[in-house]
Amino acid sequence: MTTSLKRERYTPYITFSREEWAETSGDALLQLQDYYDLEQLHGMNEPLTQEEITQIYLPLAHLINLYVKSSQALHKATSSFLGSQELKVPYIIGIAGSVAVGKSTTARVLQRLLQAWPDHPRVDLVTTDGFLYPNKILDANNIMNRKGFPESYDIKRLIHFLADVKSGKERVAAPLYSHLEYDVLPGQLQWIEQPDIVIVEGVNVLQVRPRQQQKDKDPAIFVSDFFDFSIYVDAAEKDIRKWYISRFESLRATAFQNPESFFHRYAHLSDAATVELATQIWEDINKPNLEQNIAPTRYRASLILEKGHHHFVQSVKLRKT
Repeated sequence: MTTSLKRERYTPYITFSREEWAETSGDALLQLQDYYDLEQLHGMNEPLTQEEITQIYLPLAHLINLYVKSSQALHKATSSFLGSQELKVPYIIGIAGSVAVGKSTTARVLQRLLQAWPDHPRVDLVTTDGFLYPNKILDANNIMNRKGFPESYDIKRLIHFLADVKSGKERVAAPLYSHLEYDVLPGQLQWIEQPDIVIVEGVNVLQVRPRQQQKDKDPAIFVSDFFDFSIYVDAAEKDIRKWYISRFESLRATAFQNPESFFHRYAHLSDAATVELATQIWEDINKPNLEQNIAPTRYRASLILEKGHHHFVQSVKLRKT
């Protein structure tokens, strides 16, 4: 640990090897077998093991638990100082990273682990996919091929949602998205009712709009302004590309076979044609979005999970406080 700390003295982060990070869990090794099912938590083509949970995610959940308890104590102290009983507001965690890097798995594992602590048993998970503009709007604006880019999201609606959550509003609605239909589901909502923690997962949640895209009268408010803690899931582009292609191949053999799937037209592609198409989509859409919009936000995160080619976390960067 000492070597790492010395090496990182003049950077905003402390870097931990996998082994060093695993040691930080201390006495927090809870008996969590009854709290989760590995098969329900990992994503397609994203391996998840008991060792990964114990060495990476348990220490992270332990750290966040300490932060949440400190936030709750500060809220109590402030209410005492003001002589009032202000509404307790949720602690909001943002998770960012590329398509196919494993954000959703990280979000699901953290949700399940954080629910195990009595300090914050109610943990909700919201994905920003629901805040994409509907396909008909993307088509009308000729940006269907830029789905996932910052301009494809209804940022104003997402900010209003987070502002309502952070203000302690009793019930707040988030739109739902169907990966089968590849579109926002009209009239279908996820209700958030004052949980202890809200996890917000999406590729561009740490994005900052360029000033030229803002009207002078617009306040400079960003999605990440509402986060108490943020995580960036990182990996080499060549590895994410490989994972994306592998996932696309698996989807062709499973979800794409459903006649109601938006991608059903790809269900009968040959293996070679599937790889060629997935590679083209990566090069034309996902890689530019990663390089132009997603990866530049990594150092805005409170913590960075750095994955190796095997899809497991090999090191962790924690922002100094």
